[in-house]
Amino acid sequence: MCPLAALLAVCASLPLTVRVHPDVAAALDAGRAVVALESTIISHGMPYPANIQTAREVEEVVRNSGAVPATIAILDGVCCIGLSDDELNRFAVLGAAGKVAKVSRRDLAACVARSGHGGTTVSATMLLADMAGVRVFVTGGIGGVHRGGELSLDISADLCELGRTPVCVVCAGAKSILDIPRTLEFLETQGVAVLALGTDEFPAFFTRRSGCPAPTRVETAHEAAAVVHASSTLGLSSGTLVAVPIPESAEAEAGKS
Repeated sequence: MCPLAALLAVCASLPLTVRVHPDVAAALDAGRAVVALESTIISHGMPYPANIQTAREVEEVVRNSGAVPATIAILDGVCCIGLSDDELNRFAVLGAAGKVAKVSRRDLAACVARSGHGGTTVSATMLLADMAGVRVFVTGGIGGVHRGGELSLDISADLCELGRTPVCVVCAGAKSILDIPRTLEFLETQGVAVLALGTDEFPAFFTRRSGCPAPTRVETAHEAAAVVHASSTLGLSSGTLVAVPIPESAEAEAGKS
């Protein structure tokens, strides 16, 4: 057997690497709204049981808004598009025990090949959501260009993913510790439509203002959805970033005037 044929035979014998939860699959098949959620906040963002409590609360918010939540994570080398409550709890326990890797696009294949557990970053969540046909993804904030990035080239893979994966990412902006002007410049270079909801200023995650003008202002979610639809109709391969300022009541003190 030639090496290529042998490789194909091995690949054919490998277990399924992507699994869509039945509730998510049914919603997609019926044309109902599905919202993707990342999992690094569960595995790396907080201890147990705060992480599972937060994950359940976020999923409930999505359900109460009329959509089906699809928390995306890797368990035993399987990319899960949506988790059962038992799986969500298991993932939270594994994450708190330090047994879950932080997985970006770069790390995805290795994690699957090793039958590992992975918490998906923005880039990996976008990639897997797109594979499953989920077009909207909600997260806290995106990565960006780090300060001094013009020398270090420390640029989040999130920005590159936004440039090549047609998923709408709804977030509270980029953290103020990042170089937000260069982050916006990089997104422009990647061809990413950046929308700010109800504000002329791009938000900075913990604060409503960054000092940087938003490329495009939209007044309503319907207007933002129209931009996403037009992007799809035009066949654009890039994503759309919708930045929603954090509520004033939750804003960090440094952002309040």
